[in-house]
Amino acid sequence: MRILLLGKHGQLGWELRRTLAPLGELVCLDYPEIDLIHPEGVIEIIRQNRPQVVINATAYTQVDRAESEPEVANAINGAAPGRLAETCAEVGAAFIHYSTDYVFDGLKGSAYFESDPPNPINIYGSSKLAGEQAIIQTGGAYLIFRTSWVYSDRRDSFLAKVLSWARQNRSLRIVDDQIGNPTWARMLAEISAQLLAKTGKSPLSWIRERSGIYHLAGDGVASRLEWAKAILRLDPHPEAQICQEVLPAQTSEFVTPATRPLYSALDCALFTSTFGLRLPPWEHALQLALEA
Repeated sequence: MRILLLGKHGQLGWELRRTLAPLGELVCLDYPEIDLIHPEGVIEIIRQNRPQVVINATAYTQVDRAESEPEVANAINGAAPGRLAETCAEVGAAFIHYSTDYVFDGLKGSAYFESDPPNPINIYGSSKLAGEQAIIQTGGAYLIFRTSWVYSDRRDSFLAKVLSWARQNRSLRIVDDQIGNPTWARMLAEISAQLLAKTGKSPLSWIRERSGIYHLAGDGVASRLEWAKAILRLDPHPEAQICQEVLPAQTSEFVTPATRPLYSALDCALFTSTFGLRLPPWEHALQLALEA
């Protein structure tokens, strides 16, 4: 299988580079080799290399900064995925793309299904929704995986922040009214590779038959507060913590440029029924991440 991975240095891309390696010929690119604000370069790479599968792990993920940089967010998250998917359809390649729970407004009060109407409430979410729509409109073979609260121990994720805060503060205040699915980047990469392995010698036709949007996130839901407490409980170096209490707070107490959806958890039953795979419970994945 010939695979082109875009975004090899990102939180998810770094893991994908490793999990996809056994599947065949893997070409991995990132900025400055490619620039999705100006995607012509990577489009030409796709045309020249003619991969069987293109995996887009790039994204503009700065949720607050997107409010002041909507043109950049929309170029990377909205316009570029459509151009890439269009090129894949042109050369006969399947396209895999990752989206977000932030396409929803968080007002439903329970986990979202793929059939629920999206209604983003910030620029980041609206740019990611635009990317989904652009991919679908190409009519090619594609899989869009909406995920939630992705973290790793390598990047400036919520996990890293909580561990850092606990080593610098005796008291932490964490919101308990934001609900989602904590998702370890390595597990997301592992399940992506396992899915691709199922496609056999004809990934294009296999993916075409199953093209669509699927929710793919850590099993189970948690509040930010519950997640933070679990991180501190599983910290492999608890002796470094000076934090003595973790207190609940409300999102409204923290003023940020971007509004966050409060309940953006995803129901992933469709992915499991379609592909016969599922991510483990988020607490188990977190334990593995902190043991890594």
